[in-house]
Amino acid sequence: MTHTLTATPRDTKATAAALAAAGIIPAVVYGPKQESIAISLESRVFDKVLRDAGESSVIELSGVTSAPLQVLIHDLDMDPVKHIPRHVDFYAIEKGAKVEVAVQIEFVGESAAVKAGANLVKVLHELEVKADAAHLPHEITIDISVLENVGDQIHVRDIKLPTGVELVTDAEEVVAIAQAVEEEKEEAAPAVDMAAIEVEKKGKDEEEAAA
Repeated sequence: MTHTLTATPRDTKATAAALAAAGIIPAVVYGPKQESIAISLESRVFDKVLRDAGESSVIELSGVTSAPLQVLIHDLDMDPVKHIPRHVDFYAIEKGAKVEVAVQIEFVGESAAVKAGANLVKVLHELEVKADAAHLPHEITIDISVLENVGDQIHVRDIKLPTGVELVTDAEEVVAIAQAVEEEKEEAAPAVDMAAIEVEKKGKDEEEAAA
């Protein structure tokens, strides 16, 4: 599926506050064969594309050059308080060239070990892959049903990638583990020396009698 987005050239003198007030996100697009161009995006339109495409899908960006550009979201600056995009860097893909991207991992299925009480530890949440624009996956699905026993692991080498997609992440890295639940041991109370207590009590009684 091709995701489309329309941008307009941006006046670099406009302040970030003024752009935000107008519902505009400042952005820039660049690439190996594309000079850097300052652009503007409608916030509501970009938000929808971001939800649908994510940061690893190819977007067709129009309104910038004479012909639409195929781009990837290279860097996304989010407001730490409002959690909304405040600046975007787009990377223009060179036609026919392969690109490396981090693709989100989606865990599906049900693990017998986890169902029996083990913890599912997700070690990786993204996978680095290389592919041309036509073959870049939006996400990579991993079925955790193979984790049948406590201690079972899924490695990167176990993942079946779509046709045309090459692995960049180390094949020996662990993706997920069915880990045993560690029971917290209660701290033992210190042993009480009853003989010492009796001696101490006896000593106090003698002192009281002498007084």
